[in-house]
Amino acid sequence: MLFNSFAFAVFLPLVFICYWALQRRSLRAQNVFLLVASYFFYGCWDWRFLGLIAFSSAVDYMIGIKLDATEKTASRKRWLLISLGVNLGVLGFFKYYGFFVESLAQGMESLGIQANLPTLRIILPVGISFYTFQSLSYTIDIYRRQIRPTRDALAFFTFVSFFPQLVAGPIERASHLLPQFLSPRHFDTGLAKDGLRQILWGLFKKIVIADNLAGLVENIFVNYKDYDASVLFLGALYFAIQIYCDFSGYSDIAIGTARLFGFDLMRNFAYPYFSRDIGEFWRRWHISLSTWFRDYVYIPLGGSRGASRWHHFSVLIITFVISGFWHGANWTFIVWGLLNGLFYLPLVISNKHKRHQEIVAQGRWLPSLRETFQISMTFAFTLMAWVFFRADSLTHAVDYLTRMTTAGWSSPQMIRGIPYVTVLLIAEWIQREKPHTLSIASAPVFVRWTIYYCVIGAIFLFGKTGHVPFIYFQF
Repeated sequence: MLFNSFAFAVFLPLVFICYWALQRRSLRAQNVFLLVASYFFYGCWDWRFLGLIAFSSAVDYMIGIKLDATEKTASRKRWLLISLGVNLGVLGFFKYYGFFVESLAQGMESLGIQANLPTLRIILPVGISFYTFQSLSYTIDIYRRQIRPTRDALAFFTFVSFFPQLVAGPIERASHLLPQFLSPRHFDTGLAKDGLRQILWGLFKKIVIADNLAGLVENIFVNYKDYDASVLFLGALYFAIQIYCDFSGYSDIAIGTARLFGFDLMRNFAYPYFSRDIGEFWRRWHISLSTWFRDYVYIPLGGSRGASRWHHFSVLIITFVISGFWHGANWTFIVWGLLNGLFYLPLVISNKHKRHQEIVAQGRWLPSLRETFQISMTFAFTLMAWVFFRADSLTHAVDYLTRMTTAGWSSPQMIRGIPYVTVLLIAEWIQREKPHTLSIASAPVFVRWTIYYCVIGAIFLFGKTGHVPFIYFQF
């Protein structure tokens, strides 16, 4: 069930009404209903994988209790390894089996060995990378004694499968979201209104901007040999905006939907394309995933401790490469992660990776010349990396970038995507100090409703039909 579908437009208000009607009965009744609604939502994709998410939830729920029941270090490590093995094993089988088999076969054949390795047609369960990481962080945090396990199986199962963020995040921590299932929720009109505003902006970014740019991006990347450098640059630019609007649009709808039910989800995007260096970009892009890798990969491998500088640097690169591999079973994602790590490395070497904690040009209408240059250079680096993310193969990406820098510029073509890019960047620049772009509750009533009608009108007039799936569903 897509957020941008008629089915969800019917599903959401029905669930909303029934959910708050159950408040009169009990918290448990609300949680039971949320669990059923979440499983129904997920089952609309493929009901066969409901058992998989239930199995993952059950394993980590029981292991959490086992970890809390023993003080023996060896036993605790054993239970943690079981959780890691089960979660990463399931993820690895469904997502990476074909990649490893194909890569191994190619490696053997390059050595002159004929490989006849078994292949399987494995369907990738939607959202598996997201809910696996969310469930796994629960047992790791219990092992670290940062949280205590819950004995409420219903609350835990609902935490793992909560439908607004089940398919593509944000990847929540149990310390933040799980207690919200254990405490009574009360309807908050202000919170609900803000949730609706964020849903509206998320739909605008997805349906109007991302989906309209998708066709242009597909055309340019598939037929890149037919175009000059100016069009290839636009193709890279359009994809950067497309993937941002597609994914942050999903996050906006997820966060806004959760607010309708009295839940607070973590912020996942904070205007990343206004970043002044790649360190700031990764503090603002897919925040729930970047902090997950920081806390559960980078720090445990010794990236933040007083190890040698070379150890620190290698852990940084390893973390970025793993992050790239998380996105998909393709060498293009691995190179994308590697490039981001290499872009990040000079900041770490010069100890400047924690700069720019404040919002750019805070309290000013326009950035300084220095800030403009920094934003432009950072965007150029991310643009180059995005080409690898979007390309079908490494050869495709290298050829594309080569032509983008050597094919020359001619009269403008494919410029019909520029208005979408312009509208997005202007709107987000104006609102960059706000939690989301439609945070306009303090604006005069006439201004607010004018903006609402303009956004709604744009969705109906310019929105693409056909319910294009969200890009991150494939991850």
